[in-house]
Amino acid sequence: MPSSRPRRVAVLVLDGVKPLDVGIPAQVFTTRASMPYEVRVCGAAPGPVAGGDGLSYHVAHGLEALAWADLVFVPGYRFPDRDDPPRAVVDALVAAHGRGARLAAISTGAFALAATGLLDGRRATTHWHYTRVLAARYPLVEVDQNVLFVDEGSLLTSAGAASGIDLCLHILRDELGVAASNHAARRLVAAPYRSGGQAQYVPRSVPEPLGERFAATREWALHRLGEPLTLEALARHAAVSPRTFSRRFVEDTGYTPMQWVMRARVDMARELLERSQRSVERIAADVGLGSGANLRLHFQRILGTTPSEYRRTFAKRG
Repeated sequence: MPSSRPRRVAVLVLDGVKPLDVGIPAQVFTTRASMPYEVRVCGAAPGPVAGGDGLSYHVAHGLEALAWADLVFVPGYRFPDRDDPPRAVVDALVAAHGRGARLAAISTGAFALAATGLLDGRRATTHWHYTRVLAARYPLVEVDQNVLFVDEGSLLTSAGAASGIDLCLHILRDELGVAASNHAARRLVAAPYRSGGQAQYVPRSVPEPLGERFAATREWALHRLGEPLTLEALARHAAVSPRTFSRRFVEDTGYTPMQWVMRARVDMARELLERSQRSVERIAADVGLGSGANLRLHFQRILGTTPSEYRRTFAKRG
């Protein structure tokens, strides 16, 4: 993250835009002292934009905001299968990407990215209701209907509105580190992380009390990462059998319980590397991974880097 100026974020409002899809990136990346971002909401031209679900918008910026931005969000909009976005919008997205901006679509915003041709030969997702339509309309795009979001580096797509939160937190984690992402998640009262590979929806419903109990168990575990955490201990806290706990936990988070615990431990290690000068050995012990060698092993497997290199890279961002 360059320290010389805030990172510039444009939220592109197209006709029929969905209100939650606009609000999520605008709020997550909101311009504030604690967040090194500057947000501009724009449209194909300044002025009124007809939205979906009974709302309309008046935007101050036109497509020049895409030439200004480092990160461009394309919220979902109604009837994406009818017409492509205006040619000027498509050209502005291509130009923004060409000069290095990241493009991130929420829900049916993926159709606008697909119209640019930039998603050809790449994985992408959209709201489950439209995945088959997206695949039929843009056959060169590798559409994955079973995930919350897809990160292809400079091109990111997500499923329905709620998964836009997951995508935004994922981007924050990548750009600012896990501490900033966790802070934003707490502010939003959202899960700190869910797997991008989690299924978009579960065909059968999960009883609400069980879901609440599992959320409490995850919170309980997050405060005990330095202690031994077994499947049996987690299931015992949730008051269900280990088999039921494992099955339902995957549906709820996209991870097995032990994968989730390991991810939580690595993320806590990341936060300690970002915020403290503790040694790798000390951090490994504090997060329940025992030794520095064990922390390095899982860091490399999950993040593709070492704790020391992560600390150096994060320090450079500041």
